[in-house]
Order: sequence, then C-alpha cells, then structure tokens
Amino acid sequence: MTRTVTTIGPLDHGRPMSLKDFDLAEGQPGYLYELSRGVVTVMDVPNPSHFAQMIVIRNQFATYQLAHPDRIYGVGSRADCKILLPSLESERHPDLSVYITSPPRENVWSTWIPEIVIEVVSPSSKHRDYGEKAEEFFLFGVREYWIIDAAKQEMLVLRRSPEGWKERTIRPPKKYRIRLLPGFEFDCGKVFQAAQASGE
Repeated sequence: MTRTVTTIGPLDHGRPMSLKDFDLAEGQPGYLYELSRGVVTVMDVPNPSHFAQMIVIRNQFATYQLAHPDRIYGVGSRADCKILLPSLESERHPDLSVYITSPPRENVWSTWIPEIVIEVVSPSSKHRDYGEKAEEFFLFGVREYWIIDAAKQEMLVLRRSPEGWKERTIRPPKKYRIRLLPGFEFDCGKVFQAAQASGE
C-alpha cells in the first residue's frame, strides 16, 4: 500500500495537525518547521547574526568536548535531533541540544533527554523561546535551558528544581560555570560580540 506524503510549506503556518501526521510530513525547502501544541509553525532560515552566534556557542562546547571526551556524548543542532511531546502534540527542534548520556535503543526522540537545551532568540521566536518552550522543556525533563538574547545582551539560565525552573541571568563579562560540566565556563560575551560583528 502506497503512503501519501503530506507536504507542508509557508502557507501551512497556523494549520492544525497531529504529531503523528507532522512527523511523517515533508517540509518545503527553504523554511524550518515545528509543531507547537498541535499547530504547524513555519520559520524562516535564521539570519547571519543567528548563524554567527551559533558558531561561537558550538565552538565553546567543542573545545570542552575535545578536552573532556568522556563528559559529553554529543552536541546536536536543530537538524540533528528533536524533542517529541506526544501529550502536547509538540515537536521541537532546539538550536542546540547537549547530551551527556548515550541514546536509548527505542523511541529515541520521545525518551532521550538532553541535559542542556539552548535557544538563540530572534524577534519572531521570542514568545516561543521564553514561553511555550520553557514549559515544554521542563515537562520533557531537561536539566538546564539557556535562552541567549543578543538584543538584551543577556543569557537567561533556567535550572531544574523540584519546584520548577530557577532563573539566573548572566551578563558580560560574567561567565557561566556549569555544574553538569566541571571546569566548563561559558562566555556569552563572545556570543554577543559575534552578533554585533555580523552587522545584523
């Protein structure tokens, strides 16, 4: 029996869809797609400022991983991994996901929990990054969620606690030391410098 493939594109922004159907759909090239609580969200490919920030973020983790290969399993970008929340009909593709443990054998994307999830804020993603995603990543079991906001020149760290997220704001020149990764100091100032240098 031949399966009919659903194709989604920019005109499908706001379209209701089940997680099952979304997971099987093919996206029109040139856009990024998420399912936000049963509704298709279509996003433009990030601008050069976002790309420049991601390079600096990745490089900091890569440097640490090379020095401590036993402490990080892998660091995935939005095309490499996803977070599935069937109870909310959501499929998220974080800008960066840091995994300390190896993947499970089954139901990988609905059970493999990244210890750290990072989103770089853009004007169109602000309400999702600070709102919906914060709630969903907590429900999924993420231990730390970083929201990096070049417009504010600050990084909001949400750390898991029994009562919910505990918030901490980091601003340059302060660096963030991560309990999960001993010896690692994250420099958000370098990220914001890259955003400014990109001219965006």
